[in-house]
Amino acid sequence: MITIFRALAELEEKGEGGILCTIVSSQGSTPRHTGSKLLLYPDGHFIGTVGGGEIESRVIQEAIQAFQDEKPRVLSYKMVNPQEGDPGICGGTVEVYIEPILPRPSLLIIGGGHVGKAVAHLAHWLGFRVIVSDDRPEFCTPEQIPDADNFLPIPMIDIPQQMEITPNTYIILTTRGMAIDVKGMPAIMNTPAAYIGVIGSKRRWLATQKELLNLGIAEASFNRIHSPMGLELNAETPEEIAVSIMAEIVMLMHGSSGKSMKA
Repeated sequence: MITIFRALAELEEKGEGGILCTIVSSQGSTPRHTGSKLLLYPDGHFIGTVGGGEIESRVIQEAIQAFQDEKPRVLSYKMVNPQEGDPGICGGTVEVYIEPILPRPSLLIIGGGHVGKAVAHLAHWLGFRVIVSDDRPEFCTPEQIPDADNFLPIPMIDIPQQMEITPNTYIILTTRGMAIDVKGMPAIMNTPAAYIGVIGSKRRWLATQKELLNLGIAEASFNRIHSPMGLELNAETPEEIAVSIMAEIVMLMHGSSGKSMKA
């Protein structure tokens, strides 16, 4: 049987999430004692135990909530009188620490040119799981972009069939032209991605919107697109543009304003 510590290491390696439940205090007669652990996966299966029965059922329900609101918590239970709502009659008390282990955010970079490479480097340093996609295989390799974790040398339209795009996925388009965006964007615009950004000027984005409207894309769907993407830094080099893009993403992740700290 896989140990909880090995399972935690695998979550870290894969950039996935879960909820670790640990008994941090037990007094008197309880089903399990201090140090007992349960690791709950987002799909509902788990390994380990914090006592089974009603107490474990309650812990699992709280763990699911903790994963959703991303907040740890300490649960206290008396196990004396079920008629008063206690989860058992053993006679003791127990405290359980619920610790959500959040998955690493994923950054999907579509376009492996100069800016895409610079963004991959910065995003990797910031702790993102970086996926690079480009329909030109020579721009989508570890040699070209050594800071990426995964590579998808395919057209943009095929990406949703090759990777799971979740609310923890941030997508940026640093493609070589508007024609690439128009052809591929319909495939990603309806995904639950946390962020979709498109490089280029306001004029380029207005022209892209016009072409997408001609394809039948609803105008309301453009509201979630960030273009031009990034914070206004008057950035010019690929590295400066990467800072601008990632600054906007980090700002949105933390619900910040992007204002100067001095202000």
